[in-house]
Formats: sequence, C-alpha cells, structure tokens
Amino acid sequence: MTFRTGLLLGCAFLAGIAAGPQIAHLSLSGGNSLTSNALAASLAKDGDSDSPAENFRLLSLFGHVLEQVKANYVDQVSNRELIINALNGMLSGLDPHSSYMTEKQYADLQTRTKGEFGGLGLEVQADDSHIRVVSPIDDTPAAKAGIKTGDYIVAIDGKNIDGLPLDEAVQRMRGKPDTKITLTLIREKTPKPIIVTMTRAVIHIQVIKSALYDSTGYIRVSEFNEETTPGLEAAYRKLKADAHGHLTGLVLDLRSDPGGLLNQAIGVSADFIRNGEIVSTRARHAQESQRWDAHGTDITDGLPMVVLINGGSASASEIVAGALQDHQRAVLVGEKSFGKGSVQTILPIPGDGALRLTTARYYTPSGRSIQGLGIVPDVTVRETREDPGYSIREADLSHIIKNQGGNTAKPPARVDMPPIVSSIPNEPPANWPAFDMTKPTTDFQLQQGLKIVRAMATGQHTAAATPANPPRHD
Repeated sequence: MTFRTGLLLGCAFLAGIAAGPQIAHLSLSGGNSLTSNALAASLAKDGDSDSPAENFRLLSLFGHVLEQVKANYVDQVSNRELIINALNGMLSGLDPHSSYMTEKQYADLQTRTKGEFGGLGLEVQADDSHIRVVSPIDDTPAAKAGIKTGDYIVAIDGKNIDGLPLDEAVQRMRGKPDTKITLTLIREKTPKPIIVTMTRAVIHIQVIKSALYDSTGYIRVSEFNEETTPGLEAAYRKLKADAHGHLTGLVLDLRSDPGGLLNQAIGVSADFIRNGEIVSTRARHAQESQRWDAHGTDITDGLPMVVLINGGSASASEIVAGALQDHQRAVLVGEKSFGKGSVQTILPIPGDGALRLTTARYYTPSGRSIQGLGIVPDVTVRETREDPGYSIREADLSHIIKNQGGNTAKPPARVDMPPIVSSIPNEPPANWPAFDMTKPTTDFQLQQGLKIVRAMATGQHTAAATPANPPRHD
C-alpha cells in the first residue's frame, strides 16, 4: 500500500590521508575479490538493463559492498547506519529535493509545516556536500544575525562540517532554547569567513506580516505552511478595516520565501485570481497529473497589486508569482526568482520515516515551466547597488531535473503596464541608506513597488483588467 501526504514545494535541511602499501592490501582482503570482479564485469556488460538478472546482480553488488564495509571499515558501523546512508545517496543522486527522512526528521517536518519548531530559524539545503542557506526566517535569531540567502555554513562552534550530511548538520544547530551557538559562514564577494554567534530559541513562524502605508496595504508571506492562506485573508481584512474601507492597492511581498505546501500556494493565488487556471502538475503517469482553477472570488475585488520577488523566492512563492503574472493580475517587481519548478510528495513508511520524492513538474497558467529558469519580474529592481556576485539558484545545483513539457518559456506579453515603470530605476541611488528591516523607508524594492501600485490606483493603470485572451493550457 502506498501512503501519501501533502505535496511540498519548499526547498528545506575534504580531508585525505595517504595510505601505504600494507593498508592498500588490507582494503582488498576478505577473500571476495573474484566475486567483486565478476560483478563489475557483468555490470559493464549489461549496462542499464532492468532485467531480472540485472536486478539480481545489482542487489548482489550492494550486499557485497555492505559486507566489505562491515568487515573492513576502520570503525564498527551498524547495518542501519549503512542502509540509511545508502538511501540518502540513492535519493539525493536523483535531484536536490528528494531525500530520505528518519522518523525523527519526518516528525520535525510535520512540526515545521504546522508553524512552530526549535532552532535558529534557517532554511538550509545540501549543495554538493556543503550546507547552503536557502533563506533565514523573518524575526528569528538567524535573520537578526544578518545571515543571508546563499551563505554557506562551514563550521558549527568552531568545528568544520564540510561533507557532513544535512540531517547531522541540522541536529548540531538545534538545541535547548537560550543556549549559544556560533556559525562560520562563507559569503560570495566577502574575502574572509563571517563568524556569527546566536542564541537558540523556540521559533514561532510568523508567516504573515502586514502594514498600511497611507491607503496602500502591504502583506509579507515568509513561507507557505498550514497557516498561510487563513493568515493572509485575516491580514487583508484587518488592512481593509484599518483603512476604513478605502484601501487603494496592495503589495504582496514574496521575497526570500522558500516555498512550502502546494495547497497553500493554490489558496493564496485563488484569493486574487477570479477565474481561470492557477497551476497544473504533470507526473510520470498521466492519470496522476492535475490542474487547479480559481474559485470565482477575489478578496480584494480587483485592487491594483504589485508582487515583490527575488532570488530567494522559490517553488510555492513562484507558483503564486507566476499565476499572478500570467493572468496580468499584478505587476512583478524585484529580481529573478530561484527557479524550482518541481513538486515533492511525502511518502510515509510506517515505523521507518518517510521519503520526500520529486513526483511532478508544475506549470503556470500559460503553460510554461520555470524549472531552472526562474520568473523574471516585469520591472527589474535590485536591492542594492553592490554587485551580488554569484547567486545560487536551482540551475546551479547538482542533478536538477530537466525543464520539459512547457509550451513557452515566457509569460504572455503585457499590454497593461503603467507608464511610471519606465521611470523606475533598476538600482538604488548612490546616497540610498543601508537597508534596515525595521525601517521600510530603507527598502528600495518596496518603495518602488509602492510607487507603481499608487500610480495604478490613481487611474494610470488597472492591473485587475482581464486580458482579452485569458492564459490557459490543456
């Protein structure tokens, strides 16, 4: 029986020694070298065949390697440890987002999607045996310490973790609240390692934040968990009440949002798109492909909208941004998104954790796949004047799945852009103050988004106008 739970979209968790001849001889001992050679020869002969005979030989090879490691490895290791390592290698070799989770890791994931967990507030991902930061979570120790998307964690409390499995690195970063931890980071364009000391805390994820700027509403979505859609709807009702019913526009901030649950991405999109397709998925087997449509409501009743995105906007946030862009329901402002166009399914294994397995690609309403490409904003606005250097995105990861099945690489041509976009600078002026998360006036991308949505509200443009041919694909 196959067990399935919610579909996920988020991105979430070299030393050498020269050996002498005697040690090299020992590594070949055990009396099974002929068996090993025979297995290797048969594998080379049969290639990638999936015949029963080939499957038997492959399983025999696995058992042989297991026995050799058990017998000859420098330290004693358990079968459980070896098998779990093998499962992790098998899945991570498929793509960067598939993995095996132990029971504890699966329980941690379930806790995380419900909105509360312990630690530092970091989304991390394995990247070619290194630990890369996907995104710090708003108002957590990691965010307050200045950790950024794309940073590499190379040491924890002064101990090198290069090559350490992701789950072990995560466990080392977790601990009792109010205990100290020091991370050593490598950041592009920064000549020396960055060392930050933080205090662990119980992380209460505030997935929704909101503010009212004059008569323009602002809603920040930090990730897509079970609280996202109801939280966004509640935030919008409050903004409308605070504006005494005279809200004139909305900025939806999806920057550095690493994604999360597919159903929440669909729910948020459906809150702003009245009719038509939101997203579709295509699996290996056609009968498992799906499509989701809007349900006939727009909670804003067509208010002008701007969506802010950047290189940390991934998966679920890209579904929302792509749907709003294809329907020309909002103007996208910021920088190109991460480019994760796949869906992961959690397959529980009762008593033994779960698999996180890539099971489908997703497509925007116009039929494009953004896998490895990302979403290009309608108005490009950089966060700072500094050269960001090499920014890690989906296309830079190992073993990514191919972009295929889409009928276009670009969104529908826009004919509804407000005239003001031609005067929006693509980077801050030289005298722009340094960004301070507590001071919205220092957020250059936000300020440009507010300019655009206010221009739309004054009648220069109507973002909610339905295109003559609403985008869709079958």
